[in-house]
Amino acid sequence: MVLPALAFFTFFGAVPLVGVVILSMTDWPGFGALRGAGLSNWSSILQSSVMWHSLMLTFLVMGLTIVIQTPLALLLGVFTAGHQRYRAFLAVLYFLPLLLSAAAISAAYKALLDPNFGLAAGLGVPWLKQNWLGDPTLALGVVLFALAWQYIPFHTLIYQGGVRQIPRSLYEAASIDGAGTVRQFINITLPQLKYTIITSVTLMVVGSLTAFDLIYVLTGGGPGDSTRILALDMYKRGFQANQMGPASVVATILVVLGLCLALLLQRLGGKDASASQQEGL
Repeated sequence: MVLPALAFFTFFGAVPLVGVVILSMTDWPGFGALRGAGLSNWSSILQSSVMWHSLMLTFLVMGLTIVIQTPLALLLGVFTAGHQRYRAFLAVLYFLPLLLSAAAISAAYKALLDPNFGLAAGLGVPWLKQNWLGDPTLALGVVLFALAWQYIPFHTLIYQGGVRQIPRSLYEAASIDGAGTVRQFINITLPQLKYTIITSVTLMVVGSLTAFDLIYVLTGGGPGDSTRILALDMYKRGFQANQMGPASVVATILVVLGLCLALLLQRLGGKDASASQQEGL
């Protein structure tokens, strides 16, 4: 029964990864015959200040993404897990960003943040008239906000499903013991969502490493290199500078980072991160 999944992973995962590693040791501009380059691409990339800047920026985006999105998605997931009639309508509104493409979201934000024709001019609010995408700090803030706006609904959906799997008897027993809403959330909801949180954070980590389309359309990695995360650095080297060897090195680094961080998160979650969240009941 596992053979179809194994074949799928082999042809679309393992084989391309081996190809990228081989390509990282060549001097190939994207056309023509492959020419071996040994470890020169690895040496140049590991000594590149641009790559290290992109790596640090990727970790910054990853950390801020987890800090911003996790509590908001968790609270929204708990809220939308209720069965009150009005919450179903609000849940639909919360999940609307999931229906939009990253390119459409980026184009909308660029239009809204335009200092001459965007919200600042339309609403007549002076403080909105800023160089949102031209200032390095503001541009990074806009990227983080747009990513959160797009992906918080997805993680909200994960937490909503997790909360609905928690037995109601736990809350009923806590209510009898006099525990309020806050104590129930801290002592019941959070511990029961341990593996759900690990899953959500893992997806955020992988998403931060592979984020590309929204940032590419919104800022193009600029101004300067202020939003040039590792995935965008890989694209610029490979498809704009025609340096497929160095770009493959960056791609390999991304894969290794993602694998190591995912394994680390599983270790932090305990020996069996796939166990039921109701374990021990």
